[in-house]
Amino acid sequence: MPEWAAFVGLTGVLLTALLGLARLSQGAVRTDGGGMQSIAGRSRADRDPTIPRFETRQAAAERERLTDRLAPDDVSTGALLANVAFTQGLFGLLLVAGAFYFEIPASAFGVAADPLSTGLPALAIGVGAGVGFWVGNEAAAAVADGFGVAFDESLRELLAPESAGGWVILLGVVLPVIAVVEELLFRAAAVGVPVAGLGAPAWAMAVVASVAFALGHGAQGRAGIVVTGGLGLALAGLFVVTNSLLAVVVAHYLVNALELVVHEGLGVDRLWA
Repeated sequence: MPEWAAFVGLTGVLLTALLGLARLSQGAVRTDGGGMQSIAGRSRADRDPTIPRFETRQAAAERERLTDRLAPDDVSTGALLANVAFTQGLFGLLLVAGAFYFEIPASAFGVAADPLSTGLPALAIGVGAGVGFWVGNEAAAAVADGFGVAFDESLRELLAPESAGGWVILLGVVLPVIAVVEELLFRAAAVGVPVAGLGAPAWAMAVVASVAFALGHGAQGRAGIVVTGGLGLALAGLFVVTNSLLAVVVAHYLVNALELVVHEGLGVDRLWA
C-alpha cells in the first residue's frame, strides 16, 4: 500500500538538502579573481538577493574571504561537470529508492501507458515546449537587460567545455542527468505525487515547486531567479496538463542544451540583444 505522506516528507527533505547545497555553491560562480563581480557599477553583494544585507562588518569580511577562495580558475570545467552529474545523480537515486520503498506507483510520477504520457506524442510535445520555453527565456532575459537588470551568465560559462569530447559528455550525460533528476524532484515528486496521493491542488503545488526551483538557481542572480521561476511554472503546467514525465524532461533538456550550444558553443549573443 503506498505511503504517500511519508514519500512527500522525503521529497521535502531532499528539496531542502538540494537548495542548501545550491546556496553553498553560489560563492563559486564568479567571473573575476578579485572578489565579487561587478555589473553596471554594482557589486554582486548589491544585486544578489541571497547575500545578507544586514551582516556585521566582521561577517562580511569573512564571507568575502571565503568567496575569494573559490574563483573559477580554481575549478576546472571537467571537475564541475563531474560534480554536477554525481550530486544530481545521487539525489535521483535517493528519490527513486524512496519511491520503491514507499510503494509509490509510477503513474503518480507521470509514467503511464497513455501515449500522451510516454509515447511519441509526449516526445513531440516536449520538443515543441522546450524550444518555446527557450525562446521565452531569451525574451525574458532581453527584457531584464532592457531594465538594466543583468542576467548572470557565470555558471553557463563555467559549464561550457573547451573540447569536442567535453561537449559530448555535457550534452550526452550531464544535461540528461540534470533534466531527469530535476523533473523527478520538482515536478513529478513535488507536484504529481501530492496531487495523486493526497488530493493536493495541482496548481498550488505547481507554484510551490516553482518557487523552490527558482531559489535553487540563485547563482544566476536576481534576474535568473525570476526567469527560472517562470520556466519552472511553465514546466509544472506542462506536467499537470500532460501527466508526462517524458515531456517535461525533454523540454527541460532542450532549454539547457540550446542555452549552452547557442551562446557558448556557437558564440551567438542573446536574441534581441
